[in-house]
Amino acid sequence: MQQKANQQKFGLIGKSLAHSFSKLFFEEKFKKENINATYENIELANENELQNWVLSELQKYAGINVTIPYKVAIIPFLDEVSNEVKEVGAVNTIALKNGKSIGYNTDVYGFRQSIKPFFKGTHERALILGTGGASKAVAYVLKELGVDVAYLSRTPNPDKNIFGYNDVNQYMVNAFKLIINTTPLGTFPNIEEKPNFPIEFVGEEHLVIDLIYNPTETKFLQIAREHGADTLNGLSMLKHQAIRSWEIYQ
Repeated sequence: MQQKANQQKFGLIGKSLAHSFSKLFFEEKFKKENINATYENIELANENELQNWVLSELQKYAGINVTIPYKVAIIPFLDEVSNEVKEVGAVNTIALKNGKSIGYNTDVYGFRQSIKPFFKGTHERALILGTGGASKAVAYVLKELGVDVAYLSRTPNPDKNIFGYNDVNQYMVNAFKLIINTTPLGTFPNIEEKPNFPIEFVGEEHLVIDLIYNPTETKFLQIAREHGADTLNGLSMLKHQAIRSWEIYQ
């Protein structure tokens, strides 16, 4: 009974979590390291449910991970945020300490660690597909590395270097040797989907990254690989950010 009383609760909040990495990762960690804790998926249908959950349930947990589509929406409900969150504008980790909720962004650390073995001097310009919470972390890291960043979005804003998918042509793909998909298009079970992007124009000088990890090779990455590009999925980033999250919870 004593062990159960001291058990810590952790979890992941998002919208559709049936194939989430985090629950499996942390449950295996708890079992392997004999940690007295539980981890659960918490599916919330909209921002109203998010707000109600934060107000009534958040303080019952020792730590929470946050995924699509709440990495930005969660911020106003937190007591404090880290400097990286202030820069990036997205939270994926919440620590509960001394009655306070503190937001962090471990996607930054995760992406920085995952790209290290693949990043080359020729990757001077990056094109990021999507403008959500994950794209903000990716852009933050790339700018630290001195990379010029542009975005593709369904709602273009050229003044902010955000272009529409219909603007992309072969010349543009050639100009950006680093291409990162941060959208969920192609995630299991919709594995035949891919962003509306002419990925067939990439070549051997390109590095193409897809933050999706299920499947391990999306249609987007498959076509890139078949045209000679180096490719990387999101699993390494996910593992690194999860490890960093656990360090923050301690």
